[in-house]
Amino acid sequence: MTTTPAIDPRELRHAFGRFGTGVTVVTTRNDEGEAHGATVSAFTAVSLDPPLAQVTLMRGSKLADYAGGRPFAINILSHAQQDTCLHFAGHPMKGGPAWGSSTTGVPVLAGNAATLECRPWNVYDGGDHLIVVGEVAALEIAPVPPLLFFGGKFHHLGGLVGGAPWDYCGDGHGAQFTPLREFASV
Repeated sequence: MTTTPAIDPRELRHAFGRFGTGVTVVTTRNDEGEAHGATVSAFTAVSLDPPLAQVTLMRGSKLADYAGGRPFAINILSHAQQDTCLHFAGHPMKGGPAWGSSTTGVPVLAGNAATLECRPWNVYDGGDHLIVVGEVAALEIAPVPPLLFFGGKFHHLGGLVGGAPWDYCGDGHGAQFTPLREFASV
């Protein structure tokens, strides 16, 4: 019988930290209708058709309780928003964050590199986290550099590296979206 060696959670966190990410703050409303948010680095684009994005929220957090079944916004922070990031990570900033205007009524931050306003799509079990998928209902993009995070520290966007940009994946980019529920009868 083979056993899998135990993974040290600190080493795993360190390994995850070797993947550079953007920084987001996910915002929604609490039970009293007030704006609530948290800094979240686990954000992923899921689908263009339908337009889906996901965030991974710590199970048992207030944000996970609120965002699971309510509209939410994914605020992709700009390089100028490091204080805002820290505010929503538990280090309150003097005067609080700057709030922007929303198309859908969900609370959004001002000064973002991009903002995705989402309707709830689905929530999945992710171990000690919940994987929350939202359907993008509105978006805004600003021509400002993003705030980046790598190795436990903030970074800025550097110079270009060789290669060419692309519009679609080379693995069947013309495929049509077919919901999984249609495969249930197969």
